[in-house]
Amino acid sequence: MESVHINGSNDNVLLKMIDISKEFPGVKALDKVKLTVREGSVHALMGENGAGKSTLMKCLFGIYRKDEGQIFFDGKEVNFTSSKQALDSGVSMVHQELNQVQSTTIMDNIWLGRFPKKFLVIDEGKMYRDTLEIFKELDIPLDPRKKIENLSVSESQMVEIAKAVSYNSKIIVMDEPTSSLTEKEVSHLFKIINSLKKKGVGIIYISHKMEEILQISDEVTVLRDGKWVATESAENLTTDQIIGYMVGRDLTDRFPAKINTPGEVILEVKNMTATYQPSVQDVSFTLRKGEILGVAGLVGARRTDVVESLFGARHISSGEIYLHGKKIRNKNPYEAIKNGFALVTEERRATGIFEELDIKFNSIIANINKYIKWNLYLSEEEMKRDTEWVVDSMSVKTPNIQTSIGSLSGGNQQKVVIGRWLLTQPEILLLDEPTRGIDVGAKYEIYQLMIELAKKEKGIVMVSSEMSELLGVTDRMLVMSNGKVAGIVNTKETTQEEILKLSAKYL
Repeated sequence: MESVHINGSNDNVLLKMIDISKEFPGVKALDKVKLTVREGSVHALMGENGAGKSTLMKCLFGIYRKDEGQIFFDGKEVNFTSSKQALDSGVSMVHQELNQVQSTTIMDNIWLGRFPKKFLVIDEGKMYRDTLEIFKELDIPLDPRKKIENLSVSESQMVEIAKAVSYNSKIIVMDEPTSSLTEKEVSHLFKIINSLKKKGVGIIYISHKMEEILQISDEVTVLRDGKWVATESAENLTTDQIIGYMVGRDLTDRFPAKINTPGEVILEVKNMTATYQPSVQDVSFTLRKGEILGVAGLVGARRTDVVESLFGARHISSGEIYLHGKKIRNKNPYEAIKNGFALVTEERRATGIFEELDIKFNSIIANINKYIKWNLYLSEEEMKRDTEWVVDSMSVKTPNIQTSIGSLSGGNQQKVVIGRWLLTQPEILLLDEPTRGIDVGAKYEIYQLMIELAKKEKGIVMVSSEMSELLGVTDRMLVMSNGKVAGIVNTKETTQEEILKLSAKYL
């Protein structure tokens, strides 16, 4: 597919990045990439995980130093050497993984490191008033004195946006801002973005959600393998065109063919209720060999509680679990692993990976007892062999197994996590939002892997917020509503409308 670029006047250009290159040992992350952002516009930055989006933004934000190229911001050439310098100059970033001080108040987080002072004392009154003023401007109904730890994910996201606005930023980078938001919360976010546009702010918007990209963006730039591929007006693009630019080929089918055939019942859950309220109540369902069972529901439906309870991460106060007709009790995750369960958690960075450690450690840690020899040492040879199996069988893109997992793309991190659990040879694989924050190409590979595992008679339970994903991959769906089972439907026979109706059953 040929590269294209839109024509436009430079009169209202806020940011221009020209021929930006960045190389790491063994990897050319960026190769002469360009990006132009105009004032009062939303510019979507798209590409598969590993395409170079984050690296480009880190070069802009002063976290990385570019090897080549020029950056012009507000008419002047800049080379930020720190994120503080970028922030002070009017460039801010709302990260996908929020990094907030949980035990402090909203206003403390917003003004951290630059508290207003009255003589030598922090002026709490001014800080409160200034925060309220920003919240009023953005229509955020929060008390600035509320603690971060008491906020929902969407509220925390709004606080981060307010913090960016507090710097009087002319450019705001938003990285996957809607990954954990409901439809209503997304609508509110879009209102905030439109109000920022009216004030002349330029938004760089990174997301894998095609529909919202076409809804909110003015222009779209696509990167692939560290190179600029295309920049076009959003109104001239379709989802298929964007996917074509991203993967370099037509991806007509977003989901692989279903080749698994569900067989006999492998898992039976009867009247499962978790101790901590609010949580799951009286949940019953079956899972068959070779079946992919989706768990659907709205935010707050307690979908995650279902898989965490099965895995022993939540205490079950009543109910029974049968595996192959035999009653079992997963008192904790260790017991669950012994009984053949594996859980890929929703929050990959917080609970899925050891970010600073290498791929080898992240691959073998759930199976560590296997490598202990004579109670004296760990078999380096076996750990290396199994790690190489994870990298090869999961098609993980990495220079070597000593590479820090935190330096990999989200899709490759997720493949390592899934590979880790497959080394434990589970019979029941629990997947909580397995494709969250992953691009369309990597998603397809994860779907393919799930279907292949189901074909090998693994039982798979998948929690997902994406309706299209549930309809495209699962055999049946367990629909949760406020901690209760609202219904179990055959995927081939159901509709999106039926699932949404069931999701609201106990609200």
